[in-house]
Amino acid sequence: MSGLRATVTGATGMVGVRVVAALRGRGAHVTVLTRDPARARSRLGGVEALAWEPAHEPAPAEALDGRDCVINLAGEPIGQRWSAAARRAIRDSRVTGTRNLLAGMRAAAAAPRTLVSSSAVGYYGRRGEEPLDEDAPPGRGFLAEVCAEWEAQALRATELGARVVTVRTGVVLDRAGGALARMLPPFRLGLGGPVAGGRQYISWIHLDDLVALMLAGLDHEEWRGPINATAPQPVTNREFSRALGHVLGRPAVLPVPGLALRLLYGEMAEIVTTGARVVPAKPLVLGYEFVHPDLDAALRSALGES
Repeated sequence: MSGLRATVTGATGMVGVRVVAALRGRGAHVTVLTRDPARARSRLGGVEALAWEPAHEPAPAEALDGRDCVINLAGEPIGQRWSAAARRAIRDSRVTGTRNLLAGMRAAAAAPRTLVSSSAVGYYGRRGEEPLDEDAPPGRGFLAEVCAEWEAQALRATELGARVVTVRTGVVLDRAGGALARMLPPFRLGLGGPVAGGRQYISWIHLDDLVALMLAGLDHEEWRGPINATAPQPVTNREFSRALGHVLGRPAVLPVPGLALRLLYGEMAEIVTTGARVVPAKPLVLGYEFVHPDLDAALRSALGES
């Protein structure tokens, strides 16, 4: 990957920081598109950074011209109460943002030939115990609709001659952010436990594997279309709670009623009160070997316990 010229959106988020570091570690020249270039340069160590408002304007063509690839990670955080304004921001940052990214690619004299664009397992909606590979149809509900529209926009880059990979990301294990970071305080106090009965599935992935899957999407021409970025063995919420309590050396038996979460977070609570049993069929067929396939070991790594 030495000599690769890559553009990254959403580069200052939990995943973006690690993706940029991995690219630079492999000798790539990285340009980031961001609302705050000064903050991005400071946080990412002096990368080339250009200003962009994803939901309001086309991406600057100069940030895409002559680049080999784009990794599109931009998106308003999902983990907030879904007011009308939040819904608009979540959708616009992803759907309109990706449309505006493609407008910038279209305006570039030499557009990138590969687009790796983030998506989420929310694409599948609430599906119970049904195993879901990449060929499963989209589900229903707000997140499923957003993910389907988001991917549809990304796939339009094929009209520009680009190879497109859409990465349907599960629950990312990293102590610095995301769902795991929000779970840690009550679990460390011994107040954690299964949510809403605990039978719903959590399709999880260690951050190391998520970054590696995204880079594999850049490296290999046979990687195209949707990729489930989840570990090979999804677990129920009850099993996940038990494993996290075990790793922390704390009990994890206090049930959390779904009604309590819905009162606190509104419709956003569906992220944890419902689930989908997502399996990474395509990465496994394509030969990807997971660094962290076991939940207990993955949690220990993510928490710095190993």
